[in-house]
Amino acid sequence: MTRVVFVLVPGVHLLDLAGPAQVFSTVGQFGRPYELTYLAEDARVPSAQGLPLLAETEWPELRADDLLVVPGWSGPALRDSPPIGDEMLRRLRAHHAAGGTVASVCAGAEALGRAGLLDGRRCTTHHDVQDELASRHPGAIVVRDVLFTTDDRVVTSAGIASGIDLALHLVAARHGPALAARVAREMVVHTRRNGHEPQSSAMLRHRAHLDDAVHRVQDLIDERFTVPLPLAALASFAGVSARTLTRRFGSATQGLTPLRYQQTLRLERAEHLLGHGATMESAAREVGFEDARMLRRLRGRPAAGGDPRPT
Repeated sequence: MTRVVFVLVPGVHLLDLAGPAQVFSTVGQFGRPYELTYLAEDARVPSAQGLPLLAETEWPELRADDLLVVPGWSGPALRDSPPIGDEMLRRLRAHHAAGGTVASVCAGAEALGRAGLLDGRRCTTHHDVQDELASRHPGAIVVRDVLFTTDDRVVTSAGIASGIDLALHLVAARHGPALAARVAREMVVHTRRNGHEPQSSAMLRHRAHLDDAVHRVQDLIDERFTVPLPLAALASFAGVSARTLTRRFGSATQGLTPLRYQQTLRLERAEHLLGHGATMESAAREVGFEDARMLRRLRGRPAAGGDPRPT
């Protein structure tokens, strides 16, 4: 079972913590359980909202597929952040060096910066402290006005509610966009937030519409994007003609056809696999292509719907 360790510091913002924790807890309802651990240097952790929290103080044994998440905390400036011990910073560095993913919400990026994990990497944080983060960690590539970034297993989000977007992105990357969509619906949150974030999945970018028939077709494509899905079968599933489905799908998704939407999901999954060491041939076959030729062709053309190429 994959473990998610939330690293807490005094003054932690409750939503920075509770949002991602709720996402990973909800994933377990759909057959992908996560073990959630809350860790701090002191067992009693005061929150910014006045609710005291209890945390463990002994670090668990971590594997490469486990996640470390540092939620943000209250404070007017990063320079006034609570003390973050050397052992905590060492653990963050060691987990990343061992192949693990390290994430932060809001001011939590400061902890990653102190651990040296932002040097040469794209990152973001709450808009109030973006300039200070760039000043304090000049080796970091601070990206402004985005919900979250991901760069070489270092994932950072803008703050507060954007921690939910970050967690849904991680679920989509690990388990596919269909499961992320189910989690979002269970939590009654939008599966797409305003703004064009290159790291968000196609599922997140193309769900900001109110066409229920198109949503149902997207659900089916999300779940079965690795197999052939003829337009006639999708139209029958939606209870409309193929021509009507094509028109309504394009209107709802900024000009995509069902096939282009499916190809976008295949491409994003293949990019994820390639980024984790898969060969072009193996990635192509895992996402449903007969060989790597179509994958190479898709990687060479502009991204669907004018959206940024996934990275």
